[in-house]
Amino acid sequence: MYKSFFHLDSTPFADSPDPRFLVRTPHAREALATLEYGISAHKGFIVLTGEVGTGKTTLLRSALASFEPGRVFSSFVFNPRLEVLDFFEFILADFGIVPQSRTKSGMLIQLNRWLIERFRHNETSVIVIDEAQNLTWEQLEEVRLLTNLETPTRKLVQIVLSGQPELEEKLTAPDLRQLRQRISLWARTYAIAADETSEYIRQRLLVAGSSDPIFLPDAVAAIHRASCGIPRIINLICEQALILAYVEQLHQVPAALIHAVVRDLDLDPQSFTVSSSRFGTPTDRTPASLDRLRREEGGDER
Repeated sequence: MYKSFFHLDSTPFADSPDPRFLVRTPHAREALATLEYGISAHKGFIVLTGEVGTGKTTLLRSALASFEPGRVFSSFVFNPRLEVLDFFEFILADFGIVPQSRTKSGMLIQLNRWLIERFRHNETSVIVIDEAQNLTWEQLEEVRLLTNLETPTRKLVQIVLSGQPELEEKLTAPDLRQLRQRISLWARTYAIAADETSEYIRQRLLVAGSSDPIFLPDAVAAIHRASCGIPRIINLICEQALILAYVEQLHQVPAALIHAVVRDLDLDPQSFTVSSSRFGTPTDRTPASLDRLRREEGGDER
């Protein structure tokens, strides 16, 4: 509706994990580097955590898209609320494997054979489990056992657990100490800082085809205050603002229009403020030594 009015080729603030729209803030670059390194170096278990709406799925899609086509095969489990058999069946189907038997042992044997074939061709297999904080204890144990699929030199499958802060809390449970000990790398997503919001909006508009300063500086400041720097909320506010600006035939969005959008959406910043106590500060992030790890292990294997 508004694309031609603002000279846009695509929708800049759609709520979809399109890797093209990943804005590489310092936090995002570090998390992306951790994911890419962990997968390419066959580290086994990687955990990505972050508050709701901070771009975890976009980062995951971007990390997978960064590899050479045909080099990395992935199974993306976006709904882990499945029974164990359904869980394994989904993984096989997403890898393009037709289950020959609907027993756990049968599917595991079939998966192992397929993974060995990928290994022989020097290919990498990745299982990504989104919303992993919803995994049951039984499912987490089954996921841990998947890392037993290995050769003497490397893991046959890389597993990325992605979830909200509750996932970190869950992984501290004594019953999961075997799983926690196998996690090689941790990555985290954060809210966008006030001085990064303008660049976030500008870059998404640029990818969508417009280099015009559609959002005025006072509007950007209002967007950050209302969203607390949560990318999903920024996208929601900006999308509604572009629609309203089109209706009002405004080629630039002022702060007054943002205030109207926030009122219409009935946004309460307190309901999605990131808890710093859960995540610490950006300087606490692990790992902080990816460059050192790459040097020690011979560089990026991608």
